[in-house]
Amino acid sequence: MWRLPRAGAREWRLTAAAAAAARAGPGGWYEWLAQSAPVQGTEAGLAALQAAAGLPWWAAIVGGAALLRTAVTLPLAAQQGRILAKLENLQPEIKKLAEHLRYEVSVRGKQLGWSEKVARFYFKKNLRRIITELYVRDNCHPFKATLLVWVQVPMWICVSLALRNCSVGATGSEVQEQFSVGGALWFTDLTAPDSTWILPVVLGIVNLLIVEIFALQKTEVSRFQKLATNFFRVVSVVMIPVAATVPSSMALYWLSSSFMGLSHNLLLRSPTFRRLCCIPRTKSDSDTPYRDIVSALATKYSFKK
Repeated sequence: MWRLPRAGAREWRLTAAAAAAARAGPGGWYEWLAQSAPVQGTEAGLAALQAAAGLPWWAAIVGGAALLRTAVTLPLAAQQGRILAKLENLQPEIKKLAEHLRYEVSVRGKQLGWSEKVARFYFKKNLRRIITELYVRDNCHPFKATLLVWVQVPMWICVSLALRNCSVGATGSEVQEQFSVGGALWFTDLTAPDSTWILPVVLGIVNLLIVEIFALQKTEVSRFQKLATNFFRVVSVVMIPVAATVPSSMALYWLSSSFMGLSHNLLLRSPTFRRLCCIPRTKSDSDTPYRDIVSALATKYSFKK
């Protein structure tokens, strides 16, 4: 019977596997991402943390979420707070310079016979230049405030996929067996979804709290900000049924991460902590932030009359 040479057979298997992944469409990309180097590195990090701490897997997941949030995203959130505070403090100066520029453009336009459209063009062009110079002067370009998102989202995806791999046995049956008995309370099996929906519902509540507390920071809300707030409200609600269909290990991580995010959000409202992080004081800062949050939520949702 004719057979492929050993090397040829191996190449054929690799080609067949690649073709199968291509035929799988989106699922193929998902599996490729789940087996990528960053995800595998995250799996190794989780295993090392669990082994070093000697904790059950549920505690290692919670502790890992707290460690990542505190060591990685909290400093970035503080940096974001510094940039946003500088931007807020720049607004009076920008407004004053804009008024002066508008007057100069108006005078120049009358001298040269500019149309309203041409005058508006030069006004916007020079205003953008002035604002950019102010951003450089105070080292507070708005794009720097987005660094938190660019780090947090990939990190969240990598940990989620690493836990998914551990739960479905992609990292080996031994780890999967540990996950199957590594839970606690009502979610003793971390490889199975939470049939009680407690983790998913609490996750949704925590995420909605984060969205509402963040929305309270805005005194003047633009149409885009309203749309963004409503979008994240919808995402928070949609995450409830999603979390109910994934392994409990993933739902537990999502809840732990969101809870730490809520805690850090509240911590960054503290005047003492803001001074510790060298966040400049702004006009919108409050000396009683937590009392203001409770009062604003109570007024907004009629918790009290």
